[in-house]
Amino acid sequence: MLSGYRVLDLSNRLGWLAGRLLADLGADVVRIEPPDARIDDFDWQANHVNKRLLRLALATEDGQAQLDQLLAHADVLIESSQASDPLAGRLSWPRLRALNPRLVHVSVTPFGREGPRADWSASDIELMAAGGAMSLAGEPDGPPTRVTVPQSYGWAGAQAAVGALVALVHRTVAGVGQQVDVSAQASVILASSHAAAFWDIEGTNPSRCGAYVTGRSITGARYRAFWPCLDGYLNFVLYGGPAGRRTNMQLVEWMRERGVARGALRTVDWKRFDPKLATQAEVDALEEPIARFFLTISKREFLEETSRREMLGYPVFTVADIAEDPQLAAREFWADIADRNGTAQRHCGSFARVDGERAALRHAPGEEVTFTSLLAEFGSIG
Repeated sequence: MLSGYRVLDLSNRLGWLAGRLLADLGADVVRIEPPDARIDDFDWQANHVNKRLLRLALATEDGQAQLDQLLAHADVLIESSQASDPLAGRLSWPRLRALNPRLVHVSVTPFGREGPRADWSASDIELMAAGGAMSLAGEPDGPPTRVTVPQSYGWAGAQAAVGALVALVHRTVAGVGQQVDVSAQASVILASSHAAAFWDIEGTNPSRCGAYVTGRSITGARYRAFWPCLDGYLNFVLYGGPAGRRTNMQLVEWMRERGVARGALRTVDWKRFDPKLATQAEVDALEEPIARFFLTISKREFLEETSRREMLGYPVFTVADIAEDPQLAAREFWADIADRNGTAQRHCGSFARVDGERAALRHAPGEEVTFTSLLAEFGSIG
């Protein structure tokens, strides 16, 4: 889809995924690192597979001149410089636009390039806090909680990739590049964009509720969303509406077939059930037999039965579950590629199938290219 486009990736951790996504769509993405950079970290390799590696000494005049030669022929630049960075002046949008009017300049920084926090640094935990996501994660009587695996980097990188694609479409029409200014904080806000609607609809601000969800009942009742099961956890909520009513009815039938005591579930008219009107006592009475039932079934059994019965609900997958998932295997999602030492590495393949085919990974992480050969590919004789 993007074959023929040339991308230079100078970003820090906030922008790594953007280059990976563009590479998976067919772009020729070149990751630029210092000559002495270490690239054996698993996180680095996962985000830079399908890119080529160019080592440039950007602290030197020669290295900066080489970068300018590449920028003059590139389609997209992804970078994360801030005012205090040595290269900030060279990577300013006015200078880049003069160097290459067709260049799409994607800037990915913690808080964006303008405003009082434009030059602030931030780690994932700080971005998750500043983006509001942590205010909704954790137990009601506990502190805000950060998801163990960093999430802000993925949100920022994905938004940067989308911005690059939109700017490339604009260039096709207008003939000129654009600057795409991505704030990681703003990207994280998208993760909880549903929360703001609660104020407009109910006049309430959602808060941390642990394994439960709020905002489903005008009485203030909370509904359990995550349930312990025989070998892990399940995601299931008592919903209303046609799909929810079918799910609830099928669950009760499943429990009846298994000879499980259904308690208060037996007397509910599911065609009239409206979760918005239920009190907390009524919700607790309905969820008590469900909790006991879920403790007797495995994640695999839950997945198979909810699929067969056309119910809403899904097991909470671990990394091991994902690695063994037959759906991903059937779609040939995993790709093996040899590293620099000839050892096979398993990576996530391209995220999309195009015309029924998933593009193969073209470059192992750390596959190096020289400046001279790259410049020749970019269409310049230097």
